[in-house]
Amino acid sequence: MSWGAELWDQFDSLEKHTQWGIDLLEKYIKFVKERTEIELSYAKQLRNLSKKYQPKKNSKEEEEYKYTSCQAFLSTLHETSDYAGQHEVISENMTAQIMVDLARYVQELKQERKANFHDGRKAQQHMETCWKQLESSKRRFERDCKEAERAQQYFEKMDADINVTKADVEKARQQAQIRHQMAEDSRADYSSILQKFNQEQHEYYHTHIPNIFQKIQEMEERRIVRIGESMKTYAEVDRQVIPILGKCLDGIVAAAQAIDQKSDSQLVIEAYKSGFEPPGDIEFEDYTQPLKRTVSNNSLSTPRADGKAELKFGGKSKGKLWPFIKKNKLSLKLGATPEDFSNLPPEQRRKKLQQKVDELNKEIQKEMDQRDAITKMKDVYLKNPQMGDPASLDHKLAEVSQNAERLRLEVQKFEAWLAEVEGRLPGRGEQARRQSGMYESQQPPAVRSCAQDRESSPDGSYTEEQSQESELKVQATDFDDEFDDEEPLPAIGTCKALYTFEGQNEGTISVAEGETLFVIEEDKGDGWTRIRRSEEEEEGYVPTSYVEVYLDKNPKGAKTYI
Repeated sequence: MSWGAELWDQFDSLEKHTQWGIDLLEKYIKFVKERTEIELSYAKQLRNLSKKYQPKKNSKEEEEYKYTSCQAFLSTLHETSDYAGQHEVISENMTAQIMVDLARYVQELKQERKANFHDGRKAQQHMETCWKQLESSKRRFERDCKEAERAQQYFEKMDADINVTKADVEKARQQAQIRHQMAEDSRADYSSILQKFNQEQHEYYHTHIPNIFQKIQEMEERRIVRIGESMKTYAEVDRQVIPILGKCLDGIVAAAQAIDQKSDSQLVIEAYKSGFEPPGDIEFEDYTQPLKRTVSNNSLSTPRADGKAELKFGGKSKGKLWPFIKKNKLSLKLGATPEDFSNLPPEQRRKKLQQKVDELNKEIQKEMDQRDAITKMKDVYLKNPQMGDPASLDHKLAEVSQNAERLRLEVQKFEAWLAEVEGRLPGRGEQARRQSGMYESQQPPAVRSCAQDRESSPDGSYTEEQSQESELKVQATDFDDEFDDEEPLPAIGTCKALYTFEGQNEGTISVAEGETLFVIEEDKGDGWTRIRRSEEEEEGYVPTSYVEVYLDKNPKGAKTYI
């Protein structure tokens, strides 16, 4: 099967066919190019999608990723980004292994095709030249033969005519011989050219054209093989990344399997646990014997010598709150959070204080490292004065030492607050036992519950609804009239407001910095002190850390508690 033997007369058809083959190759290159663009676009969209859902640094959203379900989602985002990277690899490999390689091959193929068909046209032109020479010698031979025949006929005519002189006859005879000689020469020339043409034609159709067409055939077959190999490479480039894509998907599955619902539940406890003790049982109060009635230690009212309840639900004083009455969902937002986090529940306050202590310790360590570095540099300057002036580092060294000392004082302050909070939390020292045992018998549940509600109120981040696990539908209005005429508690001392406090939550009272007020109930361990303005008889709670208390040794009108 040879194009030179089978297609010896299809030069133009082969020229068109080989051009079509090159066009097909260029079309395939364009297809691969568009595929690489799609892969890049897909990878970019996947990366943007992964980046869009990444948690922002130093944000509340980043804190949420301590849960295993969120960590699994974060792993999914990372694996998706890696997945996108493999599509970029597909694009890069297809560009390098197919597009660039084929583009270079197409240029070589065009040059080879041009050379082959140039040789073919050159052979065609040579055959056309030989044919023209053959035709020319043939026509000349034909013309000379006709003229020789006419000269011979003229000689015979002159020889037969008796009126013609012998000289004329001789001249006609010589002319006929010349024409015959010319005819013989033309015949010999024509015969030589014909023989040469036949030889050239035989070589053209049996040697030159078959060789040229064979080269064109081999060129075309190489093109076909090359496009087939490129298609295999196209598939292999995809196949090479499949294991890595599988690993990305396996990573997502592994992250999903690592989700631990129990661990997440424990984290919720650690995040929102207040550290308060639930209120104790409320004892029955017998109202059938009003004169001999005694107030239970576990009653919602704080015991008093005259046996009257202290709580006023509808009166002027609203210093205590019903423990399970659901308040409005109001988030109070103050200008700044107290430095000691006294606005938070005990457990949350402990965590914040511990976090602050850890941060300060890290800062101290940085300052110490910086001091050591400056000290070493100073030693180098002392040994090699040409490198620098040692005295120039004294200012920095003193500044670093001052910063470290300031941070140590801060740590001591926060550690003191931390020790105070840990002493109050259940299971953390004698204070915890006091709260769970003896302290519970001394402090009525209503006071503890109110203190819990008040402690969670100032910054608004922790509302009463978050601290309560259940809600009792209690109608407090039935008690309003009974407690309206109750006498106010006596003052047991005075206090001076150290800071301004905006008591926007129910049960609290607003005070201004430097204001003097009466203390009517000490801090019971919940971080709050009950105060009153004498002129308005307005009562409420303020954070103990916001006031400086001066207790009277023998307060006037003080009553003995049961």
